[in-house]
Amino acid sequence: MNQQTEKLYYSHTSAAPFKAEIREIRPGRNNNAEVLLDRTIFFPEGGGQPSDRGSINGVPLLDVQEKDGEILHLVSAGEDAAGRLKPGPVELILDSRRRRDFTVLHTGQHLLSGIILRMTGAQTVSMHLGDETYTIDVDVPEMSEELLAAVEEAVAVAIEENHPVSVHLCPPEDVSSFPLRKLPPAVEEVIRIVEIEGNDFSPCCGTHLKSTAEIGLLRILGAEKHKGMTRISFITGHRLLRESRLLYRNAAIVSRALRVPLSEIGKGITDFMEKTALSEKRLKLLEEEAAQVKAEALLGKAALQNNAANDEKAALAAPVIVVESYPGAGIDEVLSIGRAAQKQTPALLVLASEQDLKFAAFCSTKGFDLRPPVKAAMESQGGRGGGGPSFFQGSFGTKEALDAFLRAIQK
Repeated sequence: MNQQTEKLYYSHTSAAPFKAEIREIRPGRNNNAEVLLDRTIFFPEGGGQPSDRGSINGVPLLDVQEKDGEILHLVSAGEDAAGRLKPGPVELILDSRRRRDFTVLHTGQHLLSGIILRMTGAQTVSMHLGDETYTIDVDVPEMSEELLAAVEEAVAVAIEENHPVSVHLCPPEDVSSFPLRKLPPAVEEVIRIVEIEGNDFSPCCGTHLKSTAEIGLLRILGAEKHKGMTRISFITGHRLLRESRLLYRNAAIVSRALRVPLSEIGKGITDFMEKTALSEKRLKLLEEEAAQVKAEALLGKAALQNNAANDEKAALAAPVIVVESYPGAGIDEVLSIGRAAQKQTPALLVLASEQDLKFAAFCSTKGFDLRPPVKAAMESQGGRGGGGPSFFQGSFGTKEALDAFLRAIQK
């Protein structure tokens, strides 16, 4: 049997303790409990607005939902909660800062949607007010930056003009007498119409301010195409203050780092990126030259070892093996050296990065597969890797294992 709860969340907006009674406690989702109260100050999720938070007898409120005419308050079902929550009198405390936050956002959304409709004729199809994201989807393929700026300016003017926000209940009032921005839900017995004087009429069950001046300021953060419509991100009230403070702090860090005035950090970043790109290009050329020098040293070593081969037939059967370990080079540099040398020698090159505990093997001799000897030596020291007939790469957990592998290859 449904148990009706008196809804007091539209009038109660403070963090002052409020008395109510628990009528029933039921098992809830995720092993939590659902509490039914005789009256509640907690707004249940609806109209695109998240539910309130707070506490019941000190037990944190996890969620509030209205289902089949009942308002269900989700709380933890732990032992501590069980001791505090029993049928009978309880104390409710509302998280008033969260409520205010979403009330400002919701009223700002109504004003923004109403002004967009007036200026462009485009309807707001959906909205989302979350803990991190706050967006509306407008039924228009795109909106230019100039149009968005004009909308934002019109919203700012409406906020400054301090238009009253009022609520109409239908019945007793006639819903058809209002120029609604969207159609009301057909299932509701009483339609709640929220009016922002001169700007918007919309059916809504959410919480709203008393006037547009209380919004403070609304900022459009950006717009993007979404499913053939335009998704607009916005921010209001204290969220905008916190965002502005964060952006200013980060901009000041950039300003000091680049040694440019705060007003010129955009140009400063562009100049810095251009200089960085030029420096990276020069560095790449120098790295290639350094790799070539080291590759030539390898080629000389390969030539000496080839001349020292006593058995000419054995030398023809398998390539000369050249092993080199680079203490201060990363594997990327080692690969550059190996690729440069591989093009100019038939030798089997086994090059190691002591820094990364990795190695790479190269060989361009036709018909020779380097995998059997390299893989056998690697696995004997607990290494891991893989590759093909002319290139093989692997790694070790310790320098001792890498050194032992290199010694094994030389044998």
